[in-house]
Amino acid sequence: MQGSYRRLAESFRHQYNWNKPHTRYTIAFFTCLLVVGAYFSDLMRDISVSTRTCPANYYPSSFPTIRSRSSSIPPSCPHYFHWIHEDLRPWKGTGITEEMVERANRTANFRLVILNGRAYLETYVKSFQTRDVFTLWGILQLLRRYPGKVPDLDLMFDCVDWPVIKSSDYQGPNALKPPPLFRYCGDNQTFDIAFPDWSFWGWPETNIKPWAQLMGDLNEGNERLRWPDREPYAFWKGNPKVADKRVDLLKCNVSDKQDWNARVYKQDWDKEVREGFKQSDLAKQCTHRYKIYIEGSAWSVSEKYILACDSLTLLVTPDYYDFFTRSLVPMQHYWPIKIQDKCRSIKFAVDWGNNHKEKAQELGTAASRFVQNDLKMDFVYDYMFHLLSEYSKLLRYKPKIPPKAVELCSEAMACHAQGLERTFMLDSMVKGPKETSPCSMPPPLEPSALRQFIERKQSSIEQVELDEQKYWEKVQDRQR
Repeated sequence: MQGSYRRLAESFRHQYNWNKPHTRYTIAFFTCLLVVGAYFSDLMRDISVSTRTCPANYYPSSFPTIRSRSSSIPPSCPHYFHWIHEDLRPWKGTGITEEMVERANRTANFRLVILNGRAYLETYVKSFQTRDVFTLWGILQLLRRYPGKVPDLDLMFDCVDWPVIKSSDYQGPNALKPPPLFRYCGDNQTFDIAFPDWSFWGWPETNIKPWAQLMGDLNEGNERLRWPDREPYAFWKGNPKVADKRVDLLKCNVSDKQDWNARVYKQDWDKEVREGFKQSDLAKQCTHRYKIYIEGSAWSVSEKYILACDSLTLLVTPDYYDFFTRSLVPMQHYWPIKIQDKCRSIKFAVDWGNNHKEKAQELGTAASRFVQNDLKMDFVYDYMFHLLSEYSKLLRYKPKIPPKAVELCSEAMACHAQGLERTFMLDSMVKGPKETSPCSMPPPLEPSALRQFIERKQSSIEQVELDEQKYWEKVQDRQR
C-alpha cells in the first residue's frame, strides 16, 4: 500500500507545476493525502470498501479560476455540445422531481449524488466488467478538475448498452414525465441521456488505455504508415457474436468466389487475454486506407478509435448515438454504408476511394482532426461539466445523501484497485484544478436550424446511395 502512495507522490511531483498560483491548495491537498494514506491502508485491511469515507477537507469548497494571459475568453465548445439541450428537452417545461429520478432505479446500476463538491454512491447492481468503476472514476476526476464548481445533483446511471426509456411510453395528456436516466448511448425512440463512456479512462479487461494516452499512440501509428502506403482495402476486427449485423458483415470477407474489398477478422478476447493482448493493439491497426465501423448489441466504443486512424471510416448505418456522434457529417467525417446491403456498399466505397485517392484521404484526415481537436479530454470533461450543470438546473428539490450511500474519493479507489485497473486510474488521474474555465456552452439550436442540419446529413447519404446505384448499374451493363 505504501508503494501506491509513493507512486501517487511521484505522479504529483513530476506532472504538477508547483510554481503556479494554486500551489497552496495543492500542498494542503497533498499533505492531507499523505496523512490519510496510513488511515486508508489500515482501513482496507479491516473493513469493506463500502464503508469508507473521505477526509473532511478532501475537496475545497471553492477555487478561483485563473485565466491564461494569452486568452481571457474560454474557447467555444464543439458543435456536439448542442445536443445537451436536446437530451434534456423532455424535462425543460416541468423540471425534474425526486419521484422522477427514483423511477429510473428500475434498471439503474447506481445512484450518484453530488453535494458541496463531494460524491456519494448507492449501488443497486454491479455492472458488466468495470464499466461502473471507470464511469465513477471519470466523474471524480471532473470534481478534481473543477473543484467547487460542479453543482449539487442527484442522478441514476445505467451501464448496460441499450437505451430503455421509450418515448412512446410517455405520450398523451395523462402520461407521466419520463424518468431521467444516464447511460452511454441513446436512439431516436428513447429519452436516455448520453454520457461519455467508461473507456475514456481505460478499459482494463481489453487492455485499452485511457483516451489521452491512447490518442498519442494512434497518432504515432498514423505517422508510421501514411495513407497512400496502406492496404487499399476496408478493415474490421471485432467480436461478431454480439450482434447479427456483425455476423452478416463476415460475409463481406474476401473468398475464392468474391472480393468485396473488405478484410474482416474475428476478435477472440479470451485468447487475447491468455496471450497478453498481442493481436489487439489499436495503434497497430491503422494499416488500411479504409476502416469499417459497425455497431454491436448497441453503440460501440470502437467508433472513436476508428475515426482517429486517418483512414476513411466506412460507417454502417447506425441505430444508436453517443454523446458526440450526432455531430458527425457524412462525406465530411465518414462514408455511409447501407445496413441491408453492406458488401456491395463497401465494394463501391473502396473502389471510389482508390479512384479518388486525394478526396478519400481528405475525408480520413478530417475525421482524425475532429477526434484530435474536438474529442480531446479537455472537451470530454467540459461536456460532462455542462451536461451535469444543465441537468442540475432542472432539479426541483434539494438532493440529499441516500441512506445506503458511501462517499467516493479518488485515492481510495485507486489504492483498492489492482493490476491494469490501478494502472489506468493512476494514468488518468487529474493532478489538480484546471486554471481556466470550461469552454463556452452554445445555446440550443433553433428548431429550423436543427431540422436543416439533419436534412443536410440525410441528403448526403441519399446522394451516396444514388451514386452507388449508378455504379452497380454500370457493372451489370458490362457483364451483359
